[in-house]
Amino acid sequence: MDVSVLELWPRIVEATNETILMVGISLLLACLIGIPLGIALVVTRENGLMESGPVFNVLNVIVNIFRSIPFIILLVAILPITRFIVGTSIGTAAAVVPLVFFSAPFVARLVESSLLEVNKGVVEAAQAMGATNWQIIFRVLLPEALSSIALNLTIATIGLVGASAMAGFVGGGGLGDLAISYGYQRFETDIMIATVVLLVVIVQIVQMIGNYLSKKLRRL
Repeated sequence: MDVSVLELWPRIVEATNETILMVGISLLLACLIGIPLGIALVVTRENGLMESGPVFNVLNVIVNIFRSIPFIILLVAILPITRFIVGTSIGTAAAVVPLVFFSAPFVARLVESSLLEVNKGVVEAAQAMGATNWQIIFRVLLPEALSSIALNLTIATIGLVGASAMAGFVGGGGLGDLAISYGYQRFETDIMIATVVLLVVIVQIVQMIGNYLSKKLRRL
């Protein structure tokens, strides 16, 4: 039996809210993990503020391992961890766990890239003025890189939107789950088109916000 977009509209709205919730929570947790990790990768690397080969190598390997695993495989591989943390392997809450595991290392790399773009002369000037390493990190590196970080976090957010859709394959909820349940399994083409359009709209809004914040944070 065919189901129209209009008939399914309440479910579409609910799925959209689930996607936004999943992406929002996952991004917040990924930033809480990924930003400090990205800072650590910069300051412990060779010629960094707190150079430490062993620490950098360990962090670098960990990030590379998680970055090299496709999300759909990671999603299935950490199901036992997901069940342990949230008590279930299906639903919006369960989807957040693999999304954080997937996006935190990505955020770390993006933050690392942004911080490495900061002019070394600015850092050297701060050191010459007697600033401590922590002062340089929080008063020089991060403020100088804020615009780039905002733009890179926009990229991470858009990646999370796509990953949240893939979570629908294992009952993760959101627009991806709706697209698979109706658009793929029941061959409801109009439902599939509606979910794709909504995902495109979400991505466009995220990109606009990211561009605006990056412009506002850019240091002249």
